[in-house]
Formats: sequence, structure tokens, C-alpha cells
Amino acid sequence: MAVGKSGAKWLSIALVLSILSACGARTQERSLDSYTAEEIYKQGELQLETGSKPKEAIRYFQEVERLYPYSEWAKRSLIMQAFSQHKAKEYEEARSTAQRFLDTYPGDDDAPYAAYLMALSYYDQIDEVGRDQGLTFQALQAMRGVIEQYPDSDYARSAMLKFELAFDHLAGKEMEIGRYYLKRRNYTAAINRFRTVVQDFQTTTHTAEALHRLVEGYLGLGLNAEAQTAAAILGYNYQSSPFYDDSFRLLKGRGLAPEAQGDSWLSQVYRQMVRGEWL
Repeated sequence: MAVGKSGAKWLSIALVLSILSACGARTQERSLDSYTAEEIYKQGELQLETGSKPKEAIRYFQEVERLYPYSEWAKRSLIMQAFSQHKAKEYEEARSTAQRFLDTYPGDDDAPYAAYLMALSYYDQIDEVGRDQGLTFQALQAMRGVIEQYPDSDYARSAMLKFELAFDHLAGKEMEIGRYYLKRRNYTAAINRFRTVVQDFQTTTHTAEALHRLVEGYLGLGLNAEAQTAAAILGYNYQSSPFYDDSFRLLKGRGLAPEAQGDSWLSQVYRQMVRGEWL
């Protein structure tokens, strides 16, 4: 299609403006060293506050550190790099930068936040139940570090809450695998998973169900005494739980009752939990 003189004129103007804009951007990038540390730092802050481009903010904060490596603004930029990298979901980079801050400024007021950012970078990578839980263990370890090293900081409480959620997540994985085995009547493998929850994750939200699934598993193996003991513990601690109602009906259907029997590992749990014999 032919372009008239007027159209050609506007195309030329647009092309010139495009070239000037590109040149201006390159000039601005080349001339960053002509700005003060504070000015470059505030450009990074502006990118975080007004845009959705945390990677641009990272670039500005990195430039502050490169151009003014021993300044107060370089220190501020380092922690802001870690924050921006986390926001950009560059979790490994965020951990590395936060660790570099801790190594360089271990006694700084922002050290607790750097440690929390490291822990958060693991926590925010935790996948759904059923996947590999290596990151969950690392998140637990890192959150515990924040709690123990900076107990009076503003981040200790948040770390504690996320620690509990990550801990619950691990128990959830054990339950998921246990249910898989139980559904296929691999009772021994299922029981081992539910036992782990009862013994190692007692404070999580999964304990009541784990005890009920133990009742199912032990009944499947014909180990009535263990099933009765699991139900007794469930009834003592979670009598209002629907899982206890289900266990009670299962036992009643076989002429059994929820009461401690025998001397299995569950009997020891019963003695400790109900009778307080561990005290």
C-alpha cells in the first residue's frame, strides 16, 4: 500500500523519536556513574514502589554497590538487592545476597531481616504435599535460626508461625503417603507413616487422623490390641473429632472398645500421654 507524503513525514518523525529514545536510554545507562549513591538508590526504590519490574530495581541497587562499595548506601542497597531478588522470585540469588549481607554486616540492625529473607526464600519454594520435601527441611532449619538467633526481633514471631506451617506440611506429606499405602492394603507401610506423624509430629493438625488411620491399619492386620490402644489415645485427646467417631464405630462393629491393650509402642504413648508416667 502506498504511503502519502504526510504519512511518510509522520513515519520519519516516529522513527527519529524512536532512535532518540533508544539513545537517551543508553545515555542514561552509561551515565549512572554521574549520579550520587543516594540518587541511584532512590531510583531502585522508585522501581519497586511504582512498577512491577523488581529486576530493574535490582540493577540500580547493584550499581550502588559497584560504584560506591564502602558507603552506607552500598550497605542499604545490598539488603534491598536481596529483597528485590526475592520479589522477582530469584530465590537462590536472594539467599546468596542475604548471606553476603550477613557475612559483611553480622551485627547490623538489618541482620535479622537478612536471615529472615533467607528462610523465607526456602519457605516460598515449598511445593504442594507429595513432592520432595528437601526445601521444607531447609525452611524449617532457616526459620529456627531466625527464632534462636534473633528472638527479640520483629521477624521471630513470623518465623515461628511459618515454622509451624512448614512442620505441618511435612506431616501432611507423611499422611499423603500413608493413605496411599492404606488404600492399597499395604498396612505395614501405611502404619509406619502414621506412626511417624504420631511420634514426631504430635503438635500438627494431622495427629487425630493419623491415630484413626492406625486403627484402620491395625484392624487390617488383625492386631486388635494396637487398634484399641490407638483409638483410646484418639478418644482421650480428640474425643470431639469425627475421626474418633469413625474409629469408635469400626471397633464397635467388631465387638471391641477403645482401651489400652498390650505393650506396644502405642501403649507407651498412652502411658505417657494419658497417665503422665513419663513425668
